[in-house]
Amino acid sequence: MRRAKVDVPTLNLSEKTVPELATVAVWRTVPESAQPASHELRAMWRNTRMVVLCVLSAALYAAVLIPFKVLPLIPGVTEVRPGNAIPVVCSFLFGPAAAWGAAIGNMIGDFFGGVGPGDIFGFFANLVYGYIPYKLWAVIARRDQSPASFTPAAIAKYIGCCLAASMLCADLVGWGDNMLSLRPFWILGNVIIFNNMLAAVVLAPLVLAAVYPRIRAGRLLYRDVMPELRERAKPVRIAGLIMLLVGETGAWLSGNLLSTGHWQPHFLPAAFFASPYDKAIAIIVSPFVVLALAGTMLL
Repeated sequence: MRRAKVDVPTLNLSEKTVPELATVAVWRTVPESAQPASHELRAMWRNTRMVVLCVLSAALYAAVLIPFKVLPLIPGVTEVRPGNAIPVVCSFLFGPAAAWGAAIGNMIGDFFGGVGPGDIFGFFANLVYGYIPYKLWAVIARRDQSPASFTPAAIAKYIGCCLAASMLCADLVGWGDNMLSLRPFWILGNVIIFNNMLAAVVLAPLVLAAVYPRIRAGRLLYRDVMPELRERAKPVRIAGLIMLLVGETGAWLSGNLLSTGHWQPHFLPAAFFASPYDKAIAIIVSPFVVLALAGTMLL
């Protein structure tokens, strides 16, 4: 019997290819946690299930917002928004997917109530409104502590997370609208906090208590769906928390005082304090907003 001759190609390792192969080998031995990772708000778009949860969050938010467009709280400014409970609930469930879902869902809702230049600030305001609750909870709560538990400690932490998210959301919209000379800061800077907290404290806990245990049992929480998610070091997140609280509180206080005319810093020209106070808002409030956003990204 004759044996078939098989030509086996030889691997020619030149001086150039050996270092390249060595580099690949070393890279593959680096643990996943040590490899460079993009921010979770970008990384989630590479996870199909997170994208589906983002679409679900956006659809739920828009579906609840749109019917209440006919019930204005302040005509031409804002309306009754029980749908503001959706970003909070979805944030604790779906993490970064809920943040994008809140921004996209609010944008869809805006198309049914009239689109204006201030809506760009509304997009980012709702992004942080859906982003902060779960990130802040991960900093101040135990890893095994549920936001749906009604212990005094859990309730206090939950309200703190919702208030921090609501305040930065209000700051961004009030700051943006005032700089565009659309509305003074004090209107939306306060109404949005009231609207958000009403939904977050009254409605969201009831929904969380009903769905959180089931979502956790089904392993659909964001940590289960996105196991590659890596948290920053604890000191970095604590620094981010401090920056967020100082920035958003400073923006809210200064924005209210400037837009109502109760504070006129002596280092600014008198012309800056003519209504609608857009120049003063831009100079005084903007650094606080930037500080709060930088802190948010470090959580």
